[in-house]
Amino acid sequence: MVCSAVPLSKPSMHFDAKSIMASWLTVWSFYFVWITEFISICSGNIGRRPPEGRESELSVISVPLEHSFELDDSIQFKKRGTLQWYPSGDSYITVSQKQLTEEERHKLSTVANLDGLYRIRIPRKVEADGTVSGYVTSFVRACSMVESHLSDVITVNTDVSGNIIGISIVTIPGSCSGAEIEDVDLELYNTTVHLLQPVQAAVPETAFFIERMEQEQAQKGKNPQEQKSFFAKYWMYIIPIVLFLMMSGAQDPSGQGGASGGGSGGGGR
Repeated sequence: MVCSAVPLSKPSMHFDAKSIMASWLTVWSFYFVWITEFISICSGNIGRRPPEGRESELSVISVPLEHSFELDDSIQFKKRGTLQWYPSGDSYITVSQKQLTEEERHKLSTVANLDGLYRIRIPRKVEADGTVSGYVTSFVRACSMVESHLSDVITVNTDVSGNIIGISIVTIPGSCSGAEIEDVDLELYNTTVHLLQPVQAAVPETAFFIERMEQEQAQKGKNPQEQKSFFAKYWMYIIPIVLFLMMSGAQDPSGQGGASGGGSGGGGR
């Protein structure tokens, strides 16, 4: 029985450039579509804010603005308008007001002639059910309100938590000169409103300062040479200079004495 080795033929590897290119294009197209979908999903979910109207409805603070000007000493507040602002740290505040009726204009002029007061107030806090917990008030002379043609500046003060703590009103101008003002000039308010919120002061970086001091102390402990005084560091240079100056000072008197002695001898001849 004769066994002969039959050489094995290697399989022929034939690659088509077009098929390879088509395969790569298919793979890259798949990855491109996948990445595009991923980016679109992320951009649609991350950082999405609620509708602007809904956000304003949830965060806006709205309080009624009331005023009172009576002929007698009684105080009867009625709604003058509405103040609105956002508790986001921004000082932007708006006011919406209705114009005075003919009866109210006449009454305000009469109160001004009697040197009465014009009062305003807003609630400290309005609960969800509409109940009010206290008021903050302010007032000016009714005559200044009339002579300014209802031009006033109202300032609302809040604390760090956003709670109302005060209100103030001034007129422009603020004096009463007795000028005659017609009722037609008292129809519309010319009001400027401000919101004053406290600004938190910068907090000192105490922890950073202590850490830096500890690092400096540790660095000085590693390098005790830095703690030596100036003389302890450079004594080998200072001593030779001092000795040189001392020796130079000791030689000067002898030289001057020899010079003067030679002069005396010359005179003796």
